[in-house]
Amino acid sequence: MNHSHTSVPRSRLRRRWIAPVVATGAGGTVLMIWLEELIAFATEFIGVIFLPILAAVIYAFNVYVFKSAEPKADDQNK
Repeated sequence: MNHSHTSVPRSRLRRRWIAPVVATGAGGTVLMIWLEELIAFATEFIGVIFLPILAAVIYAFNVYVFKSAEPKADDQNK
């Protein structure tokens, strides 16, 4: 004879697993939120670092392009 009944009722078995499942789910959620905040901070920090670098590149491009377009002393004498 094959009995489908276990020695522990299902409701008690479920209650036994509720606390670890809730703790694991909450811990995973907290970890993901913490990592998301860390990634957001890192992207903002990288943006702040790259801002002066990009400004220097734009300034160098501006000097290179417009210095070559400035009139020279020989051009004014002609």
